[in-house]
Amino acid sequence: MMDALVASEGEPDLLQLSGGEPTIHPQILEIIAAAKRRPIRHIMLNTNGIRIAQDTAFVESLAGFKPGFEVYLQFDSLRPEVHKNLRGADLTRIRRQALEALEKANISTTLVVVVKRGQNEDELGEIINYALTWKCVRGVTFQPIQDAGRNENFDPRTDRFVLSDIRRSIIEADTAFGAGDIIPLPCNPESIAIGYALRNGDKIAPITSFFPREMLVEALPNAITFEKFPDLHKQILNFFSLSTAECNNPEKLDALLCCLPQIPVPEGMGYENIFRIAIVEFMDAHNFCISRVKRSCVHFVTPNGQIIPFETYNMFYRDEAAKKRMAISRGLA
Repeated sequence: MMDALVASEGEPDLLQLSGGEPTIHPQILEIIAAAKRRPIRHIMLNTNGIRIAQDTAFVESLAGFKPGFEVYLQFDSLRPEVHKNLRGADLTRIRRQALEALEKANISTTLVVVVKRGQNEDELGEIINYALTWKCVRGVTFQPIQDAGRNENFDPRTDRFVLSDIRRSIIEADTAFGAGDIIPLPCNPESIAIGYALRNGDKIAPITSFFPREMLVEALPNAITFEKFPDLHKQILNFFSLSTAECNNPEKLDALLCCLPQIPVPEGMGYENIFRIAIVEFMDAHNFCISRVKRSCVHFVTPNGQIIPFETYNMFYRDEAAKKRMAISRGLA
């Protein structure tokens, strides 16, 4: 599968190992090692954190994959009742123990928050501020809840809290991110918004708002044009990708800041001095859009070497319900 990805992209920015729960796979360490041997810039392990919280030797093995390795840790809330609603169990202790282990091993970590209206939309700013208390945490990714996987009694009319809602909540919360600090990602502006900040301990200074105002224009589909700033255009497209490689990001940011003379480049800046917010809205049967799928930045690689957009995989390939939808779409059922 990894060879199919490399053959398709040459030097992929990012490979995320997911599941189910990938850490229970008996060969997960060998799989990560195999990925490290290939020309993949950055590897993420998407996990619920249970094994990381309980298995010291496993964490030590993960630390051996640095740099260019990151843990994508499920972290939906600071409240037990939200975990019970979204995950079926109170995982607050497990999440904290996992963060303690990752902090001790200095493994770069992204907190991943599934946002559901009526559950955790009121604590997004609090989660960002909590993330900044951990040196190992490089950022927070917020994902509006979607109708896929384990999601009992989902009601799109009452449960959705979409990308624009999340962005507004972060701006209105007690964080450093303002209205100009979280912008659409050029490759898929309707589905991904992102903001970067310089970090010093638990203090951050967002940099996105320093971009020239005239660079950000309102045009369908809320795209960003850079024609008047060709050098900045090149740096933006390079830097604002989902690639977060430790060996690349400081150099990317340094090059970007050189295009923005009003921002000084910090001395000795490293990956630990960068903090990012991402909002990634995946589609399901209730808001599916072909044009958005065509701009998808996230894909599954199947065992037979197919590379399928994330949303179409969930819709038509993931499980028996998805396969039934595929058969209906083909007129076979």
